Amino acid sequence: MSCPGERKHDPRRLEELRRKMQDEEYIAGAIQRIAQVLSAEIMNGYGVQHGGRKAR
Repeated sequence: MSCPGERKHDPRRLEELRRKMQDEEYIAGAIQRIAQVLSAEIMNGYGVQHGGRKAR
């Protein structure tokens, strides 16, 4: 029995990911996207609007 989110290993997808991991531009873009998402979550989490902290 498998977990609901579990996927089978697809050798083609694994090979594609291995190639991408060797591509510096891909890695830089992935890091940039992660940073943007985390920054947005931090800004929303702290109630920051328009570059300033929410007044208490």
